[in-house]
Amino acid sequence: MNPIKRPRARSRSKQLLVVLSSLVLSVGGAGPAVHASVRPTAAAAQVASMQDVVPVPVKVEPATGADHTITSDTAIYTQTGSAGVGDYLAALLRRSTGYPLPVKTAPGTPADGISLLLTGADPSVGDQGYQLDVTTAAVVVRANKPAGLFAGVQTLRQLLPAAVESTSTQPGPWVIPGGRIVDYPRFAYRGSHLDVARHFFTVDEVKRYVDEISLYKVNYLHLHLTDDQGWRIQINSWPRLATYGGELEVGGTPGGYYTQDQYRDIVAYAQSRGITVVPEIDMPGHTNAALASYAELNCNNTAPPRRTDIEVGYSSLCISKDVTYKFVADVIREVAALTPGPYLHIGGDEASATPQQDYITFLNKVLPLVQQQGKIAMGWHDIVNATPPTSAVPQYWGTETSHGGVQAAAKRGNKILMSPANKSYLDMKYNSSTRLGLSWAGFIEVQTAYEWNPGSHLSGVTESQVFGVEAPLWSETLLNIDDIEFMAFPRLPAIAELGWSPQSTHNWNAFRQRLAAQGPRWQVMGVDFYRSSQVPWKTDNPGPPGKCSESAWDPSATYTGGQKVSYNDHTWTARWWTHGDTPGNNSQDVWTDNGPC
Repeated sequence: MNPIKRPRARSRSKQLLVVLSSLVLSVGGAGPAVHASVRPTAAAAQVASMQDVVPVPVKVEPATGADHTITSDTAIYTQTGSAGVGDYLAALLRRSTGYPLPVKTAPGTPADGISLLLTGADPSVGDQGYQLDVTTAAVVVRANKPAGLFAGVQTLRQLLPAAVESTSTQPGPWVIPGGRIVDYPRFAYRGSHLDVARHFFTVDEVKRYVDEISLYKVNYLHLHLTDDQGWRIQINSWPRLATYGGELEVGGTPGGYYTQDQYRDIVAYAQSRGITVVPEIDMPGHTNAALASYAELNCNNTAPPRRTDIEVGYSSLCISKDVTYKFVADVIREVAALTPGPYLHIGGDEASATPQQDYITFLNKVLPLVQQQGKIAMGWHDIVNATPPTSAVPQYWGTETSHGGVQAAAKRGNKILMSPANKSYLDMKYNSSTRLGLSWAGFIEVQTAYEWNPGSHLSGVTESQVFGVEAPLWSETLLNIDDIEFMAFPRLPAIAELGWSPQSTHNWNAFRQRLAAQGPRWQVMGVDFYRSSQVPWKTDNPGPPGKCSESAWDPSATYTGGQKVSYNDHTWTARWWTHGDTPGNNSQDVWTDNGPC
C-alpha cells in the first residue's frame, strides 16, 4: 500500500474547485501543497491597525506618523540564533512583494530594514514573548528566545496588508503601522489537536494546517495518530499496525499512514513554524485497529474485523497479557525516538470495555514506560482515575464545570490542560444547519468558543493549576483540508486568544471586530472559513459602494464551487455544486456570504 494517501474523491464541484484553485508552493524551503491565493483587491492594501491583532497583545502603543514602508531596498537583519526566523520571514514576504529582501547579519542595532534581535527585549516578555517597535526608519523585533521572535513575526504579518499572504507578486504598498507592542503569553501551552486516525490527512494537508495555526501563536500540535478506525504511524517492530491497521478509514474508504521519515518531516516542519508536535497513541481503548492487526493482543487470541464506523467504547487491549506491555513499550519507544518534544499522549479516554481495576493496573504499568523514554505523559482526564504521577498532564474534555477527580489531581500537583468539549471542540457543529461535524457536546458558535475563562472554568482548579488550552478537532466527518479549515476557522483563533492574551483583555465585542479584520487575510490565503453571522466580516468587493458587481443569483441556474453571485445586496460564493439553494436561506454551508456590496 502506498503510505502517502492520495487525495480522496470529492464531489464533482469540489474536485473542479481543487483543480482550479490549488497548487504546490513553498515557504522557506520545501513546503506543503497550499491553496492558490484569492486575488487581493484595493481593500486588502489598506494600512492595518495595531488594534486588529489576534490574539490581542498585552500592551499596544500606536504612534501617529510613524508608519514604516517595506521597499525593494529593505533588508532583514538577524543575529546568531535568529537567522532561521529571518529566512522564514524573507521567504514569506518575497513571494507577495517581489522584493529581494536579503537576510544579513545585524551590525549592532540597524537603523533601517527589519531587525530580528535576541537582545534588549522588555524584561516582561519571558521565553515566548517579544517587543515590536515600528518607526518610519526601521522595524525591530526583540525577544529572549527564537520562539518569541517567531511570535513577533506573526504579529508583524498581521500588521501588513492582507495581500502579503498572496503567493504571487502584488503591487503594495507594504505599510506597517507605527508604534510599540510588548507581548507575552498567558499560558505556555497553546495547542491545536488534529485527529488523523478517523480520516487520514496527507503530509501536505497537515503542513498547511501548521502554517495556518502558527499565525495565531499556537505552539503545540497534538496529533491523534491511532484509533479504532486506523493506525497512522509506522512502527518497525509491529509493521502490520500501519500496513493493515492503517489501510482504511471511517466509511471504509482507503486510509493511509505516515512512514517514520514522513512523521519526522511533519515534526521538523512544525518546529520551523514554532510548533512542537505531541503524538498520541490512544490506549487501552480506541485500539481496534491494533487488535485487528495482531491477534495476540486480544485476550481470546482472535483478531476482530477492522471497523470503519464511529462508535466508541468497545475495544480494549488485554490487560492481563505480558505481550500487551511489550507491544506498548515498543510503540512508545519508537514514537518517543521520533519525537524531540517533551510530551507523549497516551489517550486513556472512553475505555468502557476495560474494567476499572484493569484500567488502573494498565496505567500504573504504562505511565512509567513513558517516563523511561524521557517523556512527560499526557492523557485525557480519565487518567486521573489511576492517580498518575504529578508530572503527568490530564486533559479535561468534559462538558461540566465541576469534576471531583480532576480537582483532586490538581490539588495533588497535576497541571490541567483545558479542552472542555462544549467550548473548545472544533468538530462540534456551529448550528443545526452545519453540514459537517457532530453535536453531542452542543452547538458551538464563535461567541461560545470565545466566552469562557480557562483559568476559572473548572471549580476547584485555579489559573495557576492550568497547564494551558487546546482546541481538539476530531475527524469523523472531515474528509480534506477544506473541511478542516471550515471547522477550525474562525473558532481556532478564538481559543488561541484565550490561551495567549490576559483575561483582562477578553471582550467579545472587541474580539469580533478584530476577528472580522482577519477575513480578507483568509481570503487571500485561500482558507475555507465559516462566515459566522456573529462577526461583521470585512469584505473586498471591486464594485462601487452599495452596488453589486456580480451577476444576480438565478434560482433556475446551476452553480459550481467558486462561482459568485449577488443576492439581497450581498455577494455570495458557491462552495460546491448547487441548484435552487437560496443564498442565506439556511444554506450557509452551500453559499459563503462575502458581505454587503
